[in-house]
Amino acid sequence: MTPVALGRLGVDLPDGRGRTGLDQAGTGLHGNPAVTVERVEVTSDGWHVLRRTTFGYRRRDGQVVTEQRETYDRGNGATILLYDPDRRTVLLTRQFRYAAYVNGHADGMLIETAAGLLDDDAPEVAIRREAGEELGVRVGAVRHVFDLYMSPGSVTELVHFYLAEYGPADRVDSGGGLAEEGEDIEVLELPIDDALAMVADGRIVDGKTVILLQWAALAGIFQACTNPASRTVAKSD
Repeated sequence: MTPVALGRLGVDLPDGRGRTGLDQAGTGLHGNPAVTVERVEVTSDGWHVLRRTTFGYRRRDGQVVTEQRETYDRGNGATILLYDPDRRTVLLTRQFRYAAYVNGHADGMLIETAAGLLDDDAPEVAIRREAGEELGVRVGAVRHVFDLYMSPGSVTELVHFYLAEYGPADRVDSGGGLAEEGEDIEVLELPIDDALAMVADGRIVDGKTVILLQWAALAGIFQACTNPASRTVAKSD
């Protein structure tokens, strides 16, 4: 009889992605002396990882309490707003998002900036890949805007935000995402004023997209680009 291997997938034994030691996340952190990680349990080891962590926390009054938090680790991501300064347009996507659909969105079809997980690539490499796959655009110089934790209460993901110009000649194919990954993405080219109106009236409700569109408006990106001599936005960090 073949012996049955004893252990936990993703902890002692490789999971479906060949990972072990998933229960060690956070155990080596020492940046906050008020926090002492006591135990990490892997509660789901699918493509992404759900953990329950027990830790001691010293409150501001000096009392030490025991806390538990669940964290969802899907890796880090990147997103980009592509804009045409001459025609005052932006390129966005529309695709079905089940999580939004099941939580009250009328049809689950969300309008978004191109985005994706890093998949072990550098953020700029990843966002160029995603812009090509989703929007069919060959991206030139990019500007790194900022990095944001989008849901820090439970999701570990850090999203890297970018901005880049595009023109008709940069749209080298139709985009639409990768069918083998289940993607079915519609490409939308919208006037920036229409996109901002869609934020205001609730047709655009994706957080990263709202942030980038409103940042572009507040930063005067399109006003600055009406003067070719003032174009500094597409400068790579």
